[in-house]
Amino acid sequence: MDTAETSRIKHVEKSWDDELQQLVQTLPTEQGWVSGSSLYLYQGFWCSPHVLKPLISCQKHFRASDSDVIVASSPKCGTTWLKALAFSTLYRNQFTRDENPLLTFNPHQLVPHLEYYVYLNNPCPDLENICVYKPRLFATHVPYASLPTSIKDSKCKIVYMCRNPMDMFISFWHFRDKLRDESKELLSLDEAFDKFCHGIYDHGPFFDHVLSYWKASQENPDKVLFLKYEDLKEDISCEVKQLAMFLGVPFTEDEEKQGVVEEIAQVCSFESLKELEVNKNGSHANGNPYKVFFRNGKVGDWSSCLTPAMVERMEKLIQEKLDTSGLTFKLSSETSKA
Repeated sequence: MDTAETSRIKHVEKSWDDELQQLVQTLPTEQGWVSGSSLYLYQGFWCSPHVLKPLISCQKHFRASDSDVIVASSPKCGTTWLKALAFSTLYRNQFTRDENPLLTFNPHQLVPHLEYYVYLNNPCPDLENICVYKPRLFATHVPYASLPTSIKDSKCKIVYMCRNPMDMFISFWHFRDKLRDESKELLSLDEAFDKFCHGIYDHGPFFDHVLSYWKASQENPDKVLFLKYEDLKEDISCEVKQLAMFLGVPFTEDEEKQGVVEEIAQVCSFESLKELEVNKNGSHANGNPYKVFFRNGKVGDWSSCLTPAMVERMEKLIQEKLDTSGLTFKLSSETSKA
């Protein structure tokens, strides 16, 4: 990078830091789930301070291409799994099964996150060098309304993954516990559950987030594909074929006969990814070990963690929030709640 470009970026960062400080002073704030942490309410959703700057940089500067693919989700809703599936499906003709980069790289390395990586330390990143494969594949945890305008206005595709809120909550609580500094305390399960029910967690409220993409998928099904974690657990082959069709790379008859769909499902399975060396001992660029992204990957895990009172409260919330939306959640392998 030449001196002029370096100076330009430093100037952009300085003016942006001043603007951000002014903005932060106007935002509502709440205590996070870990002692000493804070959450800011920005555009109707909660986010941590370190995400706010790259998030707004992304909103200001990201320019989507019509061929881009964006994988979106609320945290702990199968993001890692969705990244692996989208990557392996979209680029399957660019490498053999034995050469699949997922065998040596974590899905978060291969599908860069816009707020947590791409714009984290640079307001104007070189996107072409970040994305080795084409078409470009990015990830985000941002609600639909807060996506960069170019994503919503272009012809790029969005694949969204949701998960039932009870399992999502338990997974997120454990995730925050694994990432906290030993000197910090995590809210008790009861306290965190109350926060969650009030929508106060990273990228919450949960129901606003999910419904924003659900409504977008209903209004524009050619642009937004809405997937459910529980459906993938139930019939992964069917869901992978649906994903491929949506992305414009449907499986050929020969591929289906050769078991390519099943191969992708197997390589991307929770069990396979969890046992790979990179995911057992590797770390993200931010220092977080990859193993924290793999806990148990099951449907209905909440049943051994939540009290009857918690379950009743959440079921009422589900009924109230989803109401006439047409969206339902499968809470276990046997039941479904509207």
